[in-house]
Amino acid sequence: MSENENNIQTSQQSGMGTVGQIITRLVVSAIVLAITAFFTPGFSINSIWSLAIAAVVLTVMDYLIAKFTGLQASPFGKGFVGFVLAAVILYVTQFFVAGYSISWVAAIVGAVVYGIIDYFIPGEQKM
Repeated sequence: MSENENNIQTSQQSGMGTVGQIITRLVVSAIVLAITAFFTPGFSINSIWSLAIAAVVLTVMDYLIAKFTGLQASPFGKGFVGFVLAAVILYVTQFFVAGYSISWVAAIVGAVVYGIIDYFIPGEQKM
């Protein structure tokens, strides 16, 4: 293969890697979010579609916040700021997703639960 063909093949593989990372992050987010909603009083997700959309919204908000501010919305990743950011993201998501409801108290408890579960789920989750 020529050098140009190698470069094209490498760029195609890295593009698939990014798509694979995004899909993996969405699936992991949905699993962690479902477990968090199950264990957190005052937090409910009414359907699998609401869960899927909420996972997309959470992933996009986390990505955008990390991209523009450099802060990670991880309760254990960045200390108090990450914890508060995770609680706010969990709370704000309800305004974008029908069938997803959470109170402020549940968002705070949910951020702790989400952080604990996210910590134990194996795999690299950064995009």
